[in-house]
This record gives sequence, C-alpha cells and structure tokens, in this order.
Amino acid sequence: MTRPTTARRLQAVAAAVAMSGGALVAAAPAAQAARPGTHCTSPRLAAGWYGDNQARLQQLIDEYGACNPYRPNRNKPVAVFDWDNTVVKNDVGDATMFWLLRNGKIRQPAAGDWTTTSRYLTPAAAKALADACAALARPGAPLPTGTPEGAGCADELNSVYGAAATRAGAAAFAGWDRRTIEPAYAWLPQLMQGWTASQVRGFAAAAQSENLAAPVGAKQQVGSASVTGWVRYYDQQKDLIAGLQKAGFDVWISSASPQPVVEVWAKGVGVRSDHVIGIRNTTTDGGKFTSHLQGCGSVRDGADSMITYVDGKRCWINKEVFGVRGAAAEKVQPAARRQVFAAGDSDTDISFLRDATALRLVVNRNKNELMCRAYDNSDGKWIVNPMFIEPKKQKSSPYPCATTGYVDHDGTAGPVRRGDTSIVPDQTDTVF
Repeated sequence: MTRPTTARRLQAVAAAVAMSGGALVAAAPAAQAARPGTHCTSPRLAAGWYGDNQARLQQLIDEYGACNPYRPNRNKPVAVFDWDNTVVKNDVGDATMFWLLRNGKIRQPAAGDWTTTSRYLTPAAAKALADACAALARPGAPLPTGTPEGAGCADELNSVYGAAATRAGAAAFAGWDRRTIEPAYAWLPQLMQGWTASQVRGFAAAAQSENLAAPVGAKQQVGSASVTGWVRYYDQQKDLIAGLQKAGFDVWISSASPQPVVEVWAKGVGVRSDHVIGIRNTTTDGGKFTSHLQGCGSVRDGADSMITYVDGKRCWINKEVFGVRGAAAEKVQPAARRQVFAAGDSDTDISFLRDATALRLVVNRNKNELMCRAYDNSDGKWIVNPMFIEPKKQKSSPYPCATTGYVDHDGTAGPVRRGDTSIVPDQTDTVF
C-alpha cells in the first residue's frame, strides 16, 4: 500500500477539522498534547502554615511540579517525609508497643535469654527482664503483659524501650553507632519476632483505630504506667503530601518505626506500602520475623547496625528510592540522584534533610543539631514550622551549636559544622 505524503496527511486533517467545526483538536500531534505545562494548574496548598512557609512550599510545587515546562529533567522529583511527629502528632511505634504490651503479643525469647533480642542489650537489662518475665511463659510463647500478674514484666519492657534503662536505672544498651542505629528503636521490631508482617499490620491497625478514636491528650494504662494514648494526622502535612503527588512528585516515607506499622499509617495520607521505608526484620522461610534486621550499604543482613536513623536514613533512601547498591549507598549522591524536598522533626532526620537539593521543612521539637542547622540556614533552603498540634514553647536558652550540638558515632558531643567545616554559632529559638 502506498503511504500518503506528509502534505497529503496534513491536507486530510485540515479538511476533517473544517468539516467537524474543530472537533478534532484533540487529535493534534501527540508531542504538543503532552507538552508539560499546557492547560495545567499547579495544586494550591491550604492555609495553616507559619510565616511564609506556605508560599515557599507552593514555590517548590510550582517550580518542580508537572506544570513547569522548563524543568530539564522530566523524571519525577522525589520528596521524602519522616513519619513520627512530622506527618503525625506522637509516635506510631510507641502506640504499637503499648498495644502489644496491653494485648500480650511480645514473646518470651529463646531459652529466656533476652540478649537474643538485641546485640546491644546490656547484661543488667537482660537480667532485669529475665527477673520480671521468665516465670510468666515458656520460651517462644507470648507473655501475659496485659494481665495483673504480668504488670511487672510490662513495666520492665516499657522502661527498656522508652527510657533505654531498667526500672532500677541501669543503662539498657551499649556499644552502638549513634549515627546509624538507635537500639531502643530497633528493639521494637526485634520484639516482634515470631509474628508475620501481615499479623503485625493487624496489630498496628488495631492500635491505629484506638489512638485515632481517643481524644487529644488521652492516656492509657500499660502495666502500672500511664502513657500517651492518642495520635493525630497533621492536616497540613496530609494536604502537602496530596499536593505534591498531584503535582507529579514521587513521595516517600522514611521512618525509624517498624516497616509494617508505618505501612498501615501511611495509607491515611495516600502513600503506598512500596513507598514506605521503615525498620525491616529478616524473616524465616515461613515468613515469620526474626530478631535480626535487614542491612544497608556495606552492612549485611543480620548485622543489626544500620536502620533508618541519621546516616542510616540516607543509606536506605539511596538504596530503595534511587537504586544505589553496596557501600555507595552510605555516601551523599550527586544532586540528580537526591530528593528535592525533605521534611523531618528530629536529629535522626538530619542526613536525609541535608541531602535535599531544593527545600527542607523542619517541624520544631527543640532538637539540637537539627535546629542548629535549620536556623543557621547557610544555603537558604531551610524552613521551620512549629508543631501543628501542641507546639513546643520557645527554648529558653540558645541551642549549643558551637559546643555540643553534634553527637558523633561514638557518642562524643562536639560543635555542629557546616559543609565547609566552619562551626555553626549558637542559635536562638525563634519559631515556636
């Protein structure tokens, strides 16, 4: 068959358009119809932000979103949010831990040896846990921590988890890298050993229902302690995440709470489970969690030393979002392989926030290193917002940036330094 010439094709299209009164406009060349920015309006963010933060965030969406036809790299820009106290008020890991204790879902470890639950657990903590819990259940069986007879065991578990100390005041953990893991955070998924991811998601969903239904300020009884009993999504962050997604951003969650737990909660802001990076257990062939954790970068599975925490968050984001493998995932990547936006509330978020190339949102919870860097704002890309519910009061003294604001790998405190190694001066708390 003889193909029509370009001229003949154009004549045919013109004739068809004339006959239909313009009804074939939609059949214009595909390149023009798909041109970014054509008949496109960026999503508008709702009010409720401090100062000019809404305008700065809107500028980010307008500049990097799908409606900007001039952005040279048409790959989706990446945005990464921390979860606890960044997207929600309070901690979903805590909420799940309290539910596990109230409902007797933590198992007695093998041979009653609590050191098998964490390589960083001290002998003093292992003994305190054994003394409080050993007589309550056989190895591998759930402990009755929601009953009166199990209250002492619940109290000891809650103390080690929440205070990183025994009820008698002995340090519960020792020997960890302060820039790659927090053993108390890691201990929660390790205590989930013996359950499957599906079962843990069920536990998390039950805790979620209770904590969202409870009034703001509610308390709940765990063992003999009264603890926080409520969680709320931040409306402003839900709106921001939705706006970024509508604008074509690839939105991820990176959290130091357990993977299945954050998956459940992230559904509430429209983030799929495959865009959640939490602490991840290794599993048995039958799919049950072990007490060991997946590794990242140069850290192998089961080494239990690289979770989504400070530099570990950088590693896991590089690995899961940008496909960087091996030791390279622990390093700062070229700008084209980094998130353009990041949001966090704690020193645990500092590395992935610093990696963001366009804008960094900090929710102020008075954390030293984070607030030092945010208020120093040496490159003009940091914005600070008070907590959206029950914001912190102004910190009465300056942040000790020039002396002890930074905590090194071995726990040594020192000055906070910029990328050029100059020292950040002490900063006054101004956004509260």
